[in-house]
Amino acid sequence: MSDTVYLDWPFFEKRHVELARELDAWAAANVRETHGRDVDDACRALVRSLGGAGWLGHAVAGREHGGREEAIDTRAICLVRETLARHSGLADFAFAMQGLGSGAISLAGTPEQKARYLPRVARGEAIAAFALSEPEAGSDVAAMRCSARVDGGHYVLDGDKTWISNGGIADFYVVFARACEPGDTVAKRGSKGISAFIVDADAPGFAVAERIEVIAPHPLASLRFDGCRVPAAQRLGAEGEGFKIAMRTLDVFRTSVAAAALGFARRALDEALARATTRRMFDGVLADFQLTQARLAQMALTIDSAALLTYRAAWQRDQGKNVTREAAMAKLAATEGAQQVIDAAVQMWGGRGVVSDAPVERLYREIRALRIYEGASEVQQLIIARELLKDRAKETR
Repeated sequence: MSDTVYLDWPFFEKRHVELARELDAWAAANVRETHGRDVDDACRALVRSLGGAGWLGHAVAGREHGGREEAIDTRAICLVRETLARHSGLADFAFAMQGLGSGAISLAGTPEQKARYLPRVARGEAIAAFALSEPEAGSDVAAMRCSARVDGGHYVLDGDKTWISNGGIADFYVVFARACEPGDTVAKRGSKGISAFIVDADAPGFAVAERIEVIAPHPLASLRFDGCRVPAAQRLGAEGEGFKIAMRTLDVFRTSVAAAALGFARRALDEALARATTRRMFDGVLADFQLTQARLAQMALTIDSAALLTYRAAWQRDQGKNVTREAAMAKLAATEGAQQVIDAAVQMWGGRGVVSDAPVERLYREIRALRIYEGASEVQQLIIARELLKDRAKETR
């Protein structure tokens, strides 16, 4: 761990500092930077390894269910993601999806649901997934068309989900679907009427429709629900609370996306410094040039600015405060800033920076998706503006 100055910031307690340093040492010894062609197998192995070492306990809530704390510690999951992202994008992904996939259960599950799923998630014995996005409902969740109708003691789900991380390898999925009644339309119901369900991978009527290949490989798929029967006991929260549960889950983990971007950016700066101080050029090294020094300074400034926003949001949430605006600011600043930092690192590496599987080339592929998933940068801008206007309206009443 090269730069640890930020761990001295007042956002953190002693336990957070110890967590970051212990995890960094563990990751250096146990996490490989690259993985083979079988990404599914590599992801499963990382989940088992993270669970066996106890790190997945930070991704779930409740000590009796394997969690490190009674409630999810936002600063802890951010530090875990930042640290893992420095070492391996897939390791960060494996941790994050265990948290996101089971987060709704931590937040809204019954005691029975928590006891059934969370301990296995924490041990790395069950892989979780969060199934919200649809072909025509990504950023606009309210346009959801996947339906759920009551049939005796079951719900019957019909529809499609796409861009589902861990799709194809998950043991269970938290699925969001709209209550289906005669005369219902998406326009009429909006975000109302959406409920959340835990769907086991072997549920009748459930299928992985298509695997999706992306530039930074990880398990990703489209899902199909064709008369998928889910016991009523598998519903999360009350009927119609699904949208609220989804947003609460995203509020927890959106800040951690910013932290992952910080991890990628810090690794890129490390690689840029190493290259700039060793690359021979014109009777000196690249770092001797003022242009290079100015670029390095801007990279460091961008990282620290984003880190302050990220850990402000994490700290505020751990104090029980609403962080809708702060989390959006953190994600926007960290992901967009990391893209700039990594691009600058590639430039400093020159031709070697675009060689397949070079460290900065991997980072270049890893960062791109973070500007889209869990709310694209444009959506974060809308959220920030909406919150500002809402506060302004309150002031003028």
